[in-house]
Amino acid sequence: MKTVAFYTLGCKVNQYETEAMAKLFKKNGYTVVNAEDKADVYVINTCTVTNLGDRKSRQFIRRAKRMNKEAVVAVVGCYVQVSPDEVFEIEDVDLVIGTTERNKIVKLCEEVKEKNKRMKIVEDIMKVREFEEMSIDEVKGKTRAFIKIQEGCNQYCSYCIIPYARGPVRSRNLKNIVKEVEKLGQRGFKEIVLTGIHVASYGKDLGDIRLIDVVEAIHDVDGIERIRLSSLEPTIITEDFMVRLRRLPKVCDHFHLSLQSGSNTVLKRMNRKYTTEEYLSRVKLIRKYMPDVGLTTDIIVGFPGETNEEFEETYNFVKEVGFSRIHVFKYSPREGTPAAKFKNQVDGTVKTERSRKLIELGEKLNKTFNERFVGKIMNVLFEEEVKGKPGLMEGYTTNYIRVEAKGDNSIEGKILPVKMNKISGENLAGEIVIK
Repeated sequence: MKTVAFYTLGCKVNQYETEAMAKLFKKNGYTVVNAEDKADVYVINTCTVTNLGDRKSRQFIRRAKRMNKEAVVAVVGCYVQVSPDEVFEIEDVDLVIGTTERNKIVKLCEEVKEKNKRMKIVEDIMKVREFEEMSIDEVKGKTRAFIKIQEGCNQYCSYCIIPYARGPVRSRNLKNIVKEVEKLGQRGFKEIVLTGIHVASYGKDLGDIRLIDVVEAIHDVDGIERIRLSSLEPTIITEDFMVRLRRLPKVCDHFHLSLQSGSNTVLKRMNRKYTTEEYLSRVKLIRKYMPDVGLTTDIIVGFPGETNEEFEETYNFVKEVGFSRIHVFKYSPREGTPAAKFKNQVDGTVKTERSRKLIELGEKLNKTFNERFVGKIMNVLFEEEVKGKPGLMEGYTTNYIRVEAKGDNSIEGKILPVKMNKISGENLAGEIVIK
């Protein structure tokens, strides 16, 4: 029996692509084993957003060869695309593939084995104009499925390497998206999350079609009860967008609305395409149509040149918006991006202190948001047992509150009404309402 193991770093898109590659291996008679097990093939799906991602990739490459000297080690993804020669120079690597040609990975791994030769398959990503079609039928141990509908990014934020790793915007054929969602609905998945590298750009390369058209097209697929959107740029939020979304009851009242900074001068240095005033107007528009919306975001602290005043602007803006949850990242220079060469890099201790303050604020905002729903009955899609707490299951509301309730694995994948009794850390704790 041939075996393959995957080690995946990075974002939800990478995780989707790993599932799609696993499907290809299974179709060709391979059994998927854990990354810690001995396997005939190891596939490392890399991330290059930070230098740490590159380092983790290199560590696992060496570990794979130690587990099985005879294994084919294939390294794919963003790190390869940005630094193909650097990866290929690693002695233990047999095959490198960038962010295209992943649908040929089984054939290429077998060719490496048969011919006993190393191979490097990395295209000039800036010249690629077609979406690479890959699909999934199942997601191991999950009740919601991420569907990749878009590839590439044309934004070129000054701190981000991703446009150089993923190339220009390419959108997936709408019929293929619908077909995949139908398959997942038949497999028992209740929630679909539409994801991509820059989802808000969907359709810009196809003509007269946009993200909202995708949501409308999959809305009536049997079995699917929830549709969630992954990270969005605020500029996609318009009155028309919200009116059309609100007509679709399966759409979750949760937006991960990308912010990065609450200071206009920092946003300009980041080459973001909006101001805080524009961002706030989009937030108000969302809340007009979805009053209980969960608003989550990412924020970078310590961007080059960020002054105390600029940080205070961010702090006060985050408070004004009143997010339900924030993810705080300390700026880390990424070689190959304009920001890495900016003057006035911020001291590490300053970044740490600013991060601490924002995380603290985020915890307060999270608690304030969750408190609004204590005593209410909300529908929860149960996903898994709470780690370290036997007899407790957890899942999410439509507005992305994590909820704990008594139960066992028989409720996994079910959407059940839960009465919210109290705050439990960052979550709510409640009891399932038996009708």
